[in-house]
Amino acid sequence: MSRKNILITGASVGGNTVAWWLSRQGFDVTVVERADSFRDGGQNVDVRGAGRDVLRRMGLEQQAMELTTGESGTDWVDEENRVIARFAVEDIGDGPTAELEIMRGDISRIIYEPTQQKARYRFGDHIVKVDEDKTGSLVTFKSGIAERYDVIVVAEGVGSSTRALLFPGEYKMRYLDLTIAYFSIPGKENDGKFARQYNTTGGRGATLKPGSDGNLRVYMGIHKVSEEEQKWGTERQKQFLLDKFAHDGWEFPRILKEIPKVQDFYFDVMRQVKMDRWSAGSVVLTGDAAWCATPLSGIGTTLAIVGGYVLAGELSKTDDHVAAFAAYERIMRPFVKEGQGLPKIVPRLLWPHTRLGLAFLRTVMRLAGTRAVRKIFSTLFLRDSKKVELPDYNLNT
Repeated sequence: MSRKNILITGASVGGNTVAWWLSRQGFDVTVVERADSFRDGGQNVDVRGAGRDVLRRMGLEQQAMELTTGESGTDWVDEENRVIARFAVEDIGDGPTAELEIMRGDISRIIYEPTQQKARYRFGDHIVKVDEDKTGSLVTFKSGIAERYDVIVVAEGVGSSTRALLFPGEYKMRYLDLTIAYFSIPGKENDGKFARQYNTTGGRGATLKPGSDGNLRVYMGIHKVSEEEQKWGTERQKQFLLDKFAHDGWEFPRILKEIPKVQDFYFDVMRQVKMDRWSAGSVVLTGDAAWCATPLSGIGTTLAIVGGYVLAGELSKTDDHVAAFAAYERIMRPFVKEGQGLPKIVPRLLWPHTRLGLAFLRTVMRLAGTRAVRKIFSTLFLRDSKKVELPDYNLNT
């Protein structure tokens, strides 16, 4: 392996994982991030199966476990917060709540902090132009800086602007008909350690999750056909929620009271990214930019961590980056297919529109919460987080 000059765009979980491994194999790594500084916070995420195996190989699994949110499981509840069905981690392991439930910013930071000692990070900048030739690519940034790189790794989010620039018209979106907002509100002592999932009619519902910082994480949404609400301004998005949930009970009055004040508001339309190829020349996609499976899969963060490990491992095996990209895609495609395999009927059933649909859901959940059924139910709607054979690259750690 010759010493290659690698550019990674995107400093979240996937990009940091690639940088972590490559910077330890003698690569010259630069990470560019559009945000002005490292992004803490974000919603709760979980790391399962093969993702935990990679963290173990990085020596970071125990550190991650020490930063878990303390979530003990998930309760499906009614209007009075009476438990319809309980899925406790101690009973079923990785179910709706994973054993390693952690804030997105926390898992990203424990990878970033050791990596930034070996790789260069440049915040507040992004790619605006790439001119590729036989020896690599000349990359021009928004800041006006122009530099040459042997390989460019695009590790951005579902709406990646760099993917749109370098793979125009090649990505398709599979919409799951669910519009979701993520944000945090002040917690209360009686919120407890179990996440609470509540649904009402009209496709409306929310999940409340405990956070490690004492705040309560809100996942609030509506099952509906997309109107590309993710493109709206923040104030319009907030007003949309205020209007849609104005007459609902449960915890919604408390939530709506806080919405105008929240600072960590994120609003999106659930959609999967479908790409026929993840690489072209010296450019390769990974993480959500390549294959977003959405949080509904339960293994989005796991896919990002595993994808970063496999991509770095294949690049470390050979000087031929094209061959490395092909091997990386061969290994990851079946795992991504598993992650994206959620039928669209699932969110439709879990976010009912009618009283009859809500009654049916609650009847099913009562059955699913019984001792004999809950383990089977918990794995039925979650994708298989171990459905990949992790290569052993004998990488330096």
